[in-house]
Amino acid sequence: MKISTKGRYALRLMMDVAAHDEAGYVSLKDVAARQNISPKYLEQIAGLLAKAGLLRSGRGAQGGYRLAKEPEAYSVGSILRLTEGDLAPVACLAGEENRCERCGECPTLDFWTGLYATVNAYIDRYTLADLLEEQQRKQGKT
Repeated sequence: MKISTKGRYALRLMMDVAAHDEAGYVSLKDVAARQNISPKYLEQIAGLLAKAGLLRSGRGAQGGYRLAKEPEAYSVGSILRLTEGDLAPVACLAGEENRCERCGECPTLDFWTGLYATVNAYIDRYTLADLLEEQQRKQGKT
């Protein structure tokens, strides 16, 4: 499994908006400059996050984006699944039902199921607030 730039940038966008949220709406131009990400690419990602209800958008001179909820309410997993889709390590585990004709006899299915459960548990254990805390710790602010 490899997380694409879309997923990585979505996390960085959400963290930046959360870190600068106290001033109100955060402009994508400012985020793009701080994060060294293309403003056009950020617009696409922000639109996806806003459409899903993770971000609120505001128009006008003081417009931009802000979190729809507190940072503690966002799991890293929810952000990555929105931007990346299902994070299943093999196709047969993607979706609601395993439709593989070999699932009843597959000797590796338990291995892949365990890996998938471990990945999901790990990314769901961390919140945006956790990542912000780690960022502040690394910057010597805590």
